[in-house]
Amino acid sequence: MTIKTAIITGAGSGIGLATAKMLHEMGLAVVGIGRDKAKLAALEAAIGDPARLATLSVDVTTKEAPAQIVQFALDRFGSIDFVINNAGVGSPKPLHETDDDTLDGFLDIMLRAPFRLCRDAVVHMKPGSGFVNVTSTFAMIGGRRGGAYSAAKGGLKSLTEHMACEYGPQGIRSNCVAPGVTMTEMVRHRFEDETFKRSNVDTTPYPRLAEPEDVASVIAFLCSPGGEMVNAQSIVVDGGWTRTKYLSPRATTSQWIEAKT
Repeated sequence: MTIKTAIITGAGSGIGLATAKMLHEMGLAVVGIGRDKAKLAALEAAIGDPARLATLSVDVTTKEAPAQIVQFALDRFGSIDFVINNAGVGSPKPLHETDDDTLDGFLDIMLRAPFRLCRDAVVHMKPGSGFVNVTSTFAMIGGRRGGAYSAAKGGLKSLTEHMACEYGPQGIRSNCVAPGVTMTEMVRHRFEDETFKRSNVDTTPYPRLAEPEDVASVIAFLCSPGGEMVNAQSIVVDGGWTRTKYLSPRATTSQWIEAKT
């Protein structure tokens, strides 16, 4: 039986790390991509299976990165069956506070890099393969402080839908997984801000927020035989935050005060 291979960007931590572990447990070979060599070494140690795990330290925004990643995967495992574009950054600013360098940085890592990696990988992919692009609830709805982050994630959603139409007839599926606030290293410290905490916890109609494994399990489903007929979709993992107007009892019984300007 031929082993399927998955490329995962941002594999050193958070959702990418959880996904790498889960896909390996499913029997896939994993190519973990990240910038931090120490985190990639920790991934290797955690999985402990060099026969089905290879890591590559590279900045996905560089000109050479897509060709380097694709060739590395082909040389190591001989095929590319799934590409999971997960690398990203957070803490955006509103439109009026975003300078050009910040805009370029967000677009480079979360739209341009996935575009270029998909473009280089798709020519090597066969029927039964697929792309999973990690977007965000901010690709689904408007949100405060979205700015360049929303622009990049919204663009990635539209790119994914184009790819689903263009390459679906070849048996190559393309989908998005759109996490809400997920308890990763990048996000956890923000809960020290009571406003951030309440604006997410008190508006989520589920008793907890997502962990990386919650998102990874949806990605894994899309890389499994059970996900074969799913194409051009955005699966939101947010406990109902996006689709409801929920307010917790604390929020509905709190005393409202006028915001200071």
